[in-house]
Amino acid sequence: MPHRMKVQELMSTDLVTLTEDETLAHAQRCMERGRIRHLPVVRDGRLVGLVTHRDLLAASFSIFAEVDPTEQRRIFSAIPVTELMHRTVTTIAPDMLVSEAARILLDCKFGCLPVVDGQGTLVGLITEADFLRLTVRLLP
Repeated sequence: MPHRMKVQELMSTDLVTLTEDETLAHAQRCMERGRIRHLPVVRDGRLVGLVTHRDLLAASFSIFAEVDPTEQRRIFSAIPVTELMHRTVTTIAPDMLVSEAARILLDCKFGCLPVVDGQGTLVGLITEADFLRLTVRLLP
């Protein structure tokens, strides 16, 4: 029954993650290669932050307005993701109802919600794309 579905049944678990010592250039490459928009930052498996495609775009526009692409790459290679990542991230539990997760995404205008267990370990990510896939499955 879709109305009783839990987040763990819909979330993505094959995640690309970053560590705090990685750079914005690495984050950008990960997003481009994987065609993804959200990169959780983890320390020992625990979520410590989130970098989004929107964050990288904003940084590119503010930092690089007058800089050529080679210089952009050099600068991004020197900036750690900790300089840009969101440290306060709304998370949800794997046993939360999908309908509740959808409400949080809509109300807060988030693109994703990291899913963590009781110890704060990242176990998945639920995104707008997951909900689109669910909608396609449920439509006749």
